[in-house]
Amino acid sequence: MTPELISNHVSEWGEGPIWHGDRLLYVDIETYKIIALTPSTGEEKIWDVGQRVGTVVPRASGGLVWAGDNGFFFLDESTGISTPIADPEPNLPDNRFNDGKCDPAGRLWAGTICLQKRPDASLYCLHTDLRVEKKFGPVTNSNGIIWNRAANTMYYIDTPSKKVRAFDYDNATSAITNERVVWDTSADPSSPDGMTIDSEDRLWIAFCHGAKVVCFNPATQKEEMQIDFPCVETTACAFGGPDLRDLYITTGKKPDLEEPLAGRLFVCRPGAQGVPSSAFGG
Repeated sequence: MTPELISNHVSEWGEGPIWHGDRLLYVDIETYKIIALTPSTGEEKIWDVGQRVGTVVPRASGGLVWAGDNGFFFLDESTGISTPIADPEPNLPDNRFNDGKCDPAGRLWAGTICLQKRPDASLYCLHTDLRVEKKFGPVTNSNGIIWNRAANTMYYIDTPSKKVRAFDYDNATSAITNERVVWDTSADPSSPDGMTIDSEDRLWIAFCHGAKVVCFNPATQKEEMQIDFPCVETTACAFGGPDLRDLYITTGKKPDLEEPLAGRLFVCRPGAQGVPSSAFGG
């Protein structure tokens, strides 16, 4: 399988893809940008939010929600104006928000990364009433997060741990319990990064420093597929397209490494189907 280029934008560090409606949203962390790509027309809309942005999700009532250096924000797409919601870590200047997604009930879960590589970061939940709750920690680099079809299991990655964790999940209350490791990737020299899930509850995980996306089945504890890329920093993936069978993959540029295709957005059809994303309900 050969992934194809799809975007014009070249990211310094692309991350956080999510399909909603007829377009793909993702971020370019280091250049402060949120990108919306409509593959059917090729249209790209780009907003500069003025700070590093780790994640973006659609808002059910319109507009976007994102999280970055200084907490959570709403974004008005027509004006480009961002409105602060909350910052749970104003006393931690070495931290910024990283990856995040909405759970099936419309809450936004997003975690922080400590840029000094200390275990000073945490995973938070932005509830639909705009209350922020710390859910898990300490971690060092909060990353991929996703829920299964039954909405009773949450999967989560703290990248430096090289472990994919699972929690029992209560969709009514947002409670997480029974933490466990479903895949320990310590033997791999690369590290698990962004993650999505398909209609068969298989995890699709991008490996930073690994030039690959791996499909892992938690039910069988087996790797079922690997997709290779022409650039080492594969960062995150998401299913999209009209039938949710297109897998979009973001990438980043590795310093001091000349890779012509690094930072580009790729797409392929690996024979799996994704599930609809959830928008923020607040």
